[in-house]
Amino acid sequence: MIKISNLQKSFKDNVVLQNMNLEISRNDIYGLIGVSGAGKSTLLRCING
Repeated sequence: MIKISNLQKSFKDNVVLQNMNLEISRNDIYGLIGVSGAGKSTLLRCING
């Protein structure tokens, strides 16, 4: 299981993720979509550590 509560990430004064909550159970499959610059890669990097 992956559980994220109130994740916040910023680069200097630019907030890219704010109050992000996510819960993914074992064997669940999700897609992560969004426009360029929406924070998709940043979210995955935060999850990966």
